[in-house]
Amino acid sequence: MRDVIQKMLEAETEAKRVAQAADAEAERLVAEARAETQAAVQQAREAAKAEAERIVAATVQHAEREKQERLAKATAEIEAAAMLDEATLRGAVEATVRTVCGSP
Repeated sequence: MRDVIQKMLEAETEAKRVAQAADAEAERLVAEARAETQAAVQQAREAAKAEAERIVAATVQHAEREKQERLAKATAEIEAAAMLDEATLRGAVEATVRTVCGSP
């Protein structure tokens, strides 16, 4: 009888040890999974940030090109509107000279 009780106590002790080992392994696996998840999240954040920076840079570059195109177009329109033929230019110069010199 004593042997049976001793074997039951040993079996119970072994069961506790196996349960503790299983708990420790489960905790290790959960911690490992958390670390891997955090690394994956960080990597995804960095990739998203890099993509956002690329998109912003491309958008700024596109806006700068568009600005330069509009400026060139406006400059051409102003120059075209401000063109004076020779007779008009001569008349403007003569009128300015008369005004500055005080001649009628």
